[in-house]
Amino acid sequence: MPIVKSVSRAVTQLLQSPGCGCGISVVPVRCLGISPRQVASDASFHSVSFSESEHPRVLITGGLGQLGVGLAKLLRKRFGKNNVILSDIRKPADDVFYSGPFIYSDILDYKNLREIVVNNRITWLFHYSALLSAAGEANVPLARAVNITGLHNVLDIAAEHNLRLFVPSTIGAFGPTSPRDPTPDLCIQRPRTIYGVSKVHAELMGEYYHYRYGLDFRCLRYPGIISADSQPGGGTTNYAVQIFHDAIKTGKFQCDLKPDTRLPMMYIDDCLKATLEVMEAPAEALSMRTYNISAMSFTPEELAQEVQKHVPELQVTYNVDAVRQAIADSWPMNFDDSNARKDWGWKHDYDLPELVTTMFSFLGSDSRIAQAN
Repeated sequence: MPIVKSVSRAVTQLLQSPGCGCGISVVPVRCLGISPRQVASDASFHSVSFSESEHPRVLITGGLGQLGVGLAKLLRKRFGKNNVILSDIRKPADDVFYSGPFIYSDILDYKNLREIVVNNRITWLFHYSALLSAAGEANVPLARAVNITGLHNVLDIAAEHNLRLFVPSTIGAFGPTSPRDPTPDLCIQRPRTIYGVSKVHAELMGEYYHYRYGLDFRCLRYPGIISADSQPGGGTTNYAVQIFHDAIKTGKFQCDLKPDTRLPMMYIDDCLKATLEVMEAPAEALSMRTYNISAMSFTPEELAQEVQKHVPELQVTYNVDAVRQAIADSWPMNFDDSNARKDWGWKHDYDLPELVTTMFSFLGSDSRIAQAN
């Protein structure tokens, strides 16, 4: 019980602060025990297929993070506004609330989540609720509850109700003994963070449920995701978002990683496009259940140089955070995503120059960038 109380207090504190970044929302802990399971030991399930005229009924958990709102917009354009339900445990902003269906959903409340799936006839589920790398290291019990116990609830409900399930993974699923340049889809992983451990667990559990129960599980390992319409949060790659905000607001940026720390990155539009493409790919086209995807790879120094082409007066300093640097040093420098490109035709649209120009076009219309230009 002391663990439950301490985790509950931690949730309250986190919910009073900005989201933890990388699109992923925090959920409150009601119980660290085992939810009632509906999957029999000899069960056999089969994924739902759709004809050209049918649209999936979609639920997005952890939907108020960096990726959920953008994904909902993309899916509503494709499948219709009322076929995509955004959910979270936080109150949405007015523009999000009125843009389409929104409901309260706590992934640690098995009964609540199951009722949502049944009552709304859900057929696709995108599971975005998680604590990220740096935030997870600051509160391991909470990360364990959200990232692992919540996943188990989602897996069991998806298997029971024949859902097509997407769970994002990450560059953080690799560790210091993994090949870093490039990092292939299949290699030793052994991450050193609770976030990475929980994502390897998600990859393996999803693959197990696919082979054991026939669950249509699909997963992409995201690189660092950069977006103009969300604030940086608890991720190790968040410097790549913070630099744009600081360039516009103050003209000064302090980076918490070393200038030569190379990591794979991606603009959010490419990330959302890849997510939809892998979900729509024919099952027979998928040679594996978890794929690397990538677009570019750069260092803080290279990003700063590209930003200074737009804001020449930007001053960049480095104050290395030992925890974040250790995490970054254990992650891939470049992703090998050749299997995604071969199996289902993945192709990115944004390289570093296009990324920087696009970020400033969203953030800088009445800012320092406008003055600089």
